Amino acid sequence: MYIKCWGSRGSIPVSGEEFNIYGGDTTCIEIRTKGDRVIIIDAGSGIRRLGNQLIKEGRYSYDILFTHAHWDHLLGFPFFRPLYVKKAELRIHSCFFAEQFVDSILGRVMSSPNFPVDFSDVQASIQYHAPCPEMFMVDSMRVEPIAISHPNQGNGYRFTEDGKRFVFITDNELGHIHGGGLPPEAYVEFSKGADLLMHDAEYTEEEYATYKGWGHSTWQSALELAVRAEVRKLGLFHHNQDRTDKEIDEIVDSCRKAASARGARMEIFAVRRDMTFNL
Repeated sequence: MYIKCWGSRGSIPVSGEEFNIYGGDTTCIEIRTKGDRVIIIDAGSGIRRLGNQLIKEGRYSYDILFTHAHWDHLLGFPFFRPLYVKKAELRIHSCFFAEQFVDSILGRVMSSPNFPVDFSDVQASIQYHAPCPEMFMVDSMRVEPIAISHPNQGNGYRFTEDGKRFVFITDNELGHIHGGGLPPEAYVEFSKGADLLMHDAEYTEEEYATYKGWGHSTWQSALELAVRAEVRKLGLFHHNQDRTDKEIDEIVDSCRKAASARGARMEIFAVRRDMTFNL
């Protein structure tokens, strides 16, 4: 299982030298199965660069999963160049909003007056797979969704191939249960023994006192989840739009110290632009 991060920023894309290391693009993750099938999670601004790379490699077949329908996870969709290539094939798996997702949500991103090119002008073949079952296969990859605790709902995912597990849960508030969300224990069980867990860690505890209920977790809560789930690697994700590289490094350092104090032996890092993993 090959994994690459094309965007790990939360809420809105940012730019500037203070964001060069972790990057300013919003959520987009690429996964490749051992059979070389391409899976894309979310269409944040990072999907623009991914689309350019896929065309450069001559790849035109993809499975796309969405975590939820907030703008920062969709805004890159109109700039995904394979959309305008006739031989491109997109299989969209949405585990929420049923069959209306493509027309009412993706279509709205590209409708007037939001975008000059209408969704009906897309050249690629788009297949919609719904409703999302408790488990489905993409090539040799087992995919399992879990409801996230976030305003307007959505899903996280667990990917399993050859005994290796990657759990991706962003925009998930462990300190508050939103409608359709689950208690922290459910996410612990879902993440149990994962080789790699990427989890929302937008806030510090001081910030969370102001933003509780906004749908995001503290790095402390993400660490607690990872320790209880006994994961091997924890990647802090959905970096605050104002968080500089230096400030993210400081959070990672604090997180590692907190884990060490608890006797936890996991690798901890902040997920950065173009970071890759092989599980």
